[in-house]
Amino acid sequence: MAKGKGGGTIVIKRIEEGGHGHHGGAWKVAYADFVTAMMAFFLLMWLLNATTEEQRRGLADYFSPTNVMGAQQTGSGQPFGGRTPHESMPMAQDAGAVTAQRGRVPVLSDVDVEDESEQVARPTPMREGPDGDDEDATPRRVRQARADAEAGDADPRRLGEGTESDARALSDAALRAEAARREREAFERAAEEIRQMVAQDPALAELGQQLMVEQTPQGLRIQLVDAERTPMFALGGAAPNERARVLLARVAQVANRLPNPIAIAGHTDATPFRGGTERSNWDLSADRANVTRRLLSEAGLPEARIRSVTGNAERDLLLPDNPNAAANRRVSITLLRQNEPVIVTQ
Repeated sequence: MAKGKGGGTIVIKRIEEGGHGHHGGAWKVAYADFVTAMMAFFLLMWLLNATTEEQRRGLADYFSPTNVMGAQQTGSGQPFGGRTPHESMPMAQDAGAVTAQRGRVPVLSDVDVEDESEQVARPTPMREGPDGDDEDATPRRVRQARADAEAGDADPRRLGEGTESDARALSDAALRAEAARREREAFERAAEEIRQMVAQDPALAELGQQLMVEQTPQGLRIQLVDAERTPMFALGGAAPNERARVLLARVAQVANRLPNPIAIAGHTDATPFRGGTERSNWDLSADRANVTRRLLSEAGLPEARIRSVTGNAERDLLLPDNPNAAANRRVSITLLRQNEPVIVTQ
């Protein structure tokens, strides 16, 4: 207090006002809940307006616990029963989880499960069908895998696509095609080894023109062919000469490295035996084939590998236009195929 000039007391009253107290922020939580509820409400209204009864049942199935056990009443067990909200839009693929793709309607792709965690794969590509609708690209991949299997160049990663029966058939075909391809390559290596073996041996180099090695539908055929001045067998006889024995031993070494069964056949020209003898070209061709079998066995080829030993006489001429030619007198050794080439039908 202060005193004035007249001795009166002057009272100065000061009122100090503080800030308002804190009112709390609970209203923000309530407002956020309200906005979320309105969004859910409008989403529900849109779904009810944009879907059919069947699609709504599919949506309910998707969120139902029974769906985990596979109770799928809509065919796919996915939202909208595996279809888009509008019937005029393309069908979504019936597998996997829902993914989004910019600029297109949602499609469903496969789900890979690794280490007990679900991982969503890339969206499955779709293409235009012949009647204007988008159709699943799986048939295209199945046809491509079949073509690869037929060519012996199948990719195992593609074999699981398509239906289960298609995948199983393609897998079997691809395995057979791969086995046939490896067998064909083994035959090529064996043929080249025989040619080099003959070319590098001075004692056999002259017989290079009388050794025919080729692949046929039956397998790898090796033929020892007579020439006018250098026969493999004595004329009219079944015993081979010394060079033919050495050549058969070399052939046995190569054939012994392969597991294929072997067919041996003898052939003659059309010249008949002279009168007064009971022997014929049938006997001569069969005898030469059997002697060849014995020489191959002596060179180390197991007898169990021999599938057949036959004499064809002059019924299978190498030069049909010249039935009496020396080249028609021959012995053929065929390593039979164990894996037939695969032809996959569409």
